[in-house]
Amino acid sequence: MELPPRWAFLLFLLLSSTKASGSAVDKEEFQEELLLKPLPDRKVLAHFHFETRAPPCNSNGRRHHHLFPKAISQMVEKFRVKEMELSFTQGRWNYERWGGFDTMSSNNAKPPGVELWAVFDVPKEQVDASWKNLTHTLSGLFCASINFLESSTMYSAPEWSFRQASGSLRYGMLPREAVCTENLTPWLKLLPCRDNAGLSALMDRPSIYTSFYHSQRLHLTSNASDLEGLNPGIVLEQTLTVVLHPSSQRTSLTHISDLYLQPSWSLSSIFGRKVNGRCALAKSSKVYLQLERGLVSELKKNIGSEGYDVEANFELSFNPDRVLTEENSRHGIGSSLLYEFSVDKYSNSKPFDLGLTWKFPVIWSCQQAPLHATRFLMGSGNERGAIAILLKSTDLNDSSPVADSASDGCELHVNIFQIVPWYIRVYYHSLQLFVDDQLKAVGAFVEKIHVMPSKDKISPGMMEMILKLPCGVKSAALTLDFDKGFLHIDEYPPDANQGFDIPSAAIIFPNFHASMHFPSNDSERKSPMLSKFQVI
Repeated sequence: MELPPRWAFLLFLLLSSTKASGSAVDKEEFQEELLLKPLPDRKVLAHFHFETRAPPCNSNGRRHHHLFPKAISQMVEKFRVKEMELSFTQGRWNYERWGGFDTMSSNNAKPPGVELWAVFDVPKEQVDASWKNLTHTLSGLFCASINFLESSTMYSAPEWSFRQASGSLRYGMLPREAVCTENLTPWLKLLPCRDNAGLSALMDRPSIYTSFYHSQRLHLTSNASDLEGLNPGIVLEQTLTVVLHPSSQRTSLTHISDLYLQPSWSLSSIFGRKVNGRCALAKSSKVYLQLERGLVSELKKNIGSEGYDVEANFELSFNPDRVLTEENSRHGIGSSLLYEFSVDKYSNSKPFDLGLTWKFPVIWSCQQAPLHATRFLMGSGNERGAIAILLKSTDLNDSSPVADSASDGCELHVNIFQIVPWYIRVYYHSLQLFVDDQLKAVGAFVEKIHVMPSKDKISPGMMEMILKLPCGVKSAALTLDFDKGFLHIDEYPPDANQGFDIPSAAIIFPNFHASMHFPSNDSERKSPMLSKFQVI
C-alpha cells in the first residue's frame, strides 16, 4: 500500500532525526586502558586510565548525555571551568625506587592528601567566586572536605611557576585529608560501566587501600570554543595509580637471594580478580605491560649482545597482540618495550589473567631526575625555626637524557613553587642559598622570584622561584626563617598532637623532557594513554 505524500514526508523526517541522534551518540567516546610495570624493589605499578569525550553542544546549547557524566558537564558549564585537576593520594611516591624522570612520575606522582587546581574562563573579578562554588560542588560529589578550600586562607593564585593561566588559576591543597572508599566510589560512578565490567572491575578495595601508594586523579579539559564562542567539547580523564606488592609463590630458584629475584605475579595475585572482557560501552579496552629502559638494558646483558632475546628472561601467560619499541633517537640509552593486549576477545568463559614469570634474577634502577628534592625543618621546637629545601645531585651519567644543554657552560633551571599556611610567618628577606655547601649570593643564582607574604587569617604565603644552577652542581639548599603565629583554640586542626602539615612544594625541571615516543600508527593515535606519554 502506497503512503500518501504527507505521511511519507513525516516518515522521512522521523528517520532523519533518528539518524542524526545516532550520529551524536557516536561522537561520545569512552576508552579504558591499564598499564602494568614491574619496579626494581620487587613491586608492581598498576596505572588505570579512562577517558570520556563529550561532543560540543547542539545548536540549542544543550548536550544529551549518554556516556559522559552529566554532573561533570553541568559543573563545567555553570562555573565555566576551562581546565581542572583533582587528586586524592595516600602514601608517598618513592622517586628513587619507582622513578623520578619518566612519564608516570612526572604526571601521576601526587602529594599526599587532596590537591585541586582549576583554570576558569571568567573575568578576573569572578575567579574567586567560581573557585568557591567549585569546591562546594566537588565536596558533595566526591564526599570529601574539599569545601575547606573555599577559604582565602587555603588557596593561592600562582602566576607563572606552577602553570601559565593568565591570572585565572587557583590552587589549593589539603595535606591531611584521609582517602578511603567514600572517595573512590563516587569516582567510579563517573565511569559508564562503573566497576561492574571492564578493567575497572579489577579495583578490589582491600588490594588498593593496603597498597604502598595509590592516587586517584580526575582531569578535565574544556576544548576551545567554536567561531561563535559557544559549544565547547569536554574531555574527562580518570586515572588510578597503585603500587602493589605481589603475593606470589616462591620459584624453584631458592638459592638466589630474594633481593635479586623478581617475584612472579598475575592480575589475580595482585588484585584478586580477573578481567572478564571489556566494558560494553568502551570504544577500546587494552592492557599494556611496560619494561622500562633500564630493565631492557639489563635483560640484554643477561643473554648477550649478539642475538639477544629479551623474552628469554621471562614468560608471559598470554601472547601479546603487539610489541611496541620506543623510538629513542634523542639519547643513547636503551629503549623501553610495551606489550599490548586487547581485552575485546576475552569473556566470562575465557577470562584474561595476565601473568609474568621471571626465569633469571635481574637488578636495575629507574631513571632519576637531575636533582633529588627534600624539604625539612631546622631548629628546635615549633615556635620558630627555618624551612629548608635541599636539592641533591643524582649523579647522572653521560647517557642520561639531558635536553637542550651543552657540555660547556650549561645551566640547570629549577622552578620551585611553595605555599605555606597563614600561621607560618616566613621571613623571605632571610633567604639563603648554599651551593655545594658554600654560602652564595642569592642574586647570582636566582633568575626570577615572586613572593606573597602571608596575612594573618586572610591568605597563605606563596613563593615562586626560578634557579639557575651549573650542570655540575652536587647540592643546593634554600633556607627560610619563620615564626609560628598564635592560633585560637577553634583554629587548631583535629588531633593537633600530630603536628601541623605544610603543603608539598612543586619542583619542576623545565629543560628536561620525560616524554616517550612510539612508532606512529593509527592504533597509537587512538590510545589516550600513549598520547599522554608523548607530550610530557
